[in-house]
Amino acid sequence: MYNKKTIEDVDVKGKRVLARCDFNVPMADGVITDDKRIREALPTIRYLASHGAKVILCSHMGRPKGEFNSKYSLAPVAARLTELLGQEVTLASDVIGPDAKGKAAALKDGEVMLLENVRFHKEEEKNDPAFAKELASMADIFVNDAFGTAHRAHASTAGVADYLPAVCGYLIQKEISIMGGALSNPKRPFVAILGGAKVSDKIGVINNLIEKVDTLIIGGAMAYTFNKARGHKIGISLCEDDKLDLANELLEKAKAKGVKVLLPVDNHVGDKYDPDCHDLFVDSADIPDGYMGLDIGPASVILFGYAIKGAGTVVWNGPMGVSEWDKFSQGTCGVATAVAESNAVSIIGGGDSAAAIEKLGFADRMTHISTGGGASLEFLEGLELPGIACLADKD
Repeated sequence: MYNKKTIEDVDVKGKRVLARCDFNVPMADGVITDDKRIREALPTIRYLASHGAKVILCSHMGRPKGEFNSKYSLAPVAARLTELLGQEVTLASDVIGPDAKGKAAALKDGEVMLLENVRFHKEEEKNDPAFAKELASMADIFVNDAFGTAHRAHASTAGVADYLPAVCGYLIQKEISIMGGALSNPKRPFVAILGGAKVSDKIGVINNLIEKVDTLIIGGAMAYTFNKARGHKIGISLCEDDKLDLANELLEKAKAKGVKVLLPVDNHVGDKYDPDCHDLFVDSADIPDGYMGLDIGPASVILFGYAIKGAGTVVWNGPMGVSEWDKFSQGTCGVATAVAESNAVSIIGGGDSAAAIEKLGFADRMTHISTGGGASLEFLEGLELPGIACLADKD
């Protein structure tokens, strides 16, 4: 799907390298609460610095709406990078202004600096060519290593590639080689697990995966739309009534392709959307009036687990229920355990499923946990990601 040049395919010595990273880390009162995204960028940064590049890092943080806002400053990121790299990472007080340009011009080989939040300029998200050209003017080479924003055509993720030779860093290389390999040449049986709230969010993904997988497991709130389409009673469960025909079409398409579709056979339900609701375990075909499905039940965990156990490749995106509430996290935990215990190549597509894997301590037992929820979904859908499409192809 993508075979892109990497930092190892270009000579970076003595060159100014603009590297787009994803430093959009969670913060509380000016303190970074989880530096995982910063640590994941280190291999690329270390490679560039150790090979004599003058490294200019850039990233967004939060949604400052195109205005300078100290709440979204990357100062804490520069401080953390300084600690992790064991060398000074200076922060420019602007993005394309005199401080950024002055610091970039003064960089020596192996030195690292960080530009202020690129989203302090409204031109960033508009992919404004003049802004992209100003960013690019500071460097000789562009490296994109921010998979989490690769599905966005912004100035710092795609626009700058119009003005500079562009390659990927180690993080994007890993994403496209593992996920691309799973989609183009999977070890079989290939099992995809999809959860989350809406069928409408995942139509493209389901359509694309039906062409590729042997078994499709559907859980989460979107399973109720499928079950209602099959004539099951779903009580007051979340349902997209305007997508019932589509759900049936997808089931028919899977059947025609010989793809096995597994839907929940039992559910953990509650009388209201509240962690302290009155709860029951019921058959999926007969959820009582006044009750809503909030998780898959134990029989579904066994059914899904059996399919996962025999898989050669597993791709998982989206929780099986309201996994942030302990009472209704058992389905997601059960599926996570099955994936961790399988011998399959296991790929977790970011977002809530990644959070569940981390929370359970199973992260080191997965082949790959994607760093981008939205980007990984679009990748699974077979869409072209602008932040990757703009990079140079290998010859």
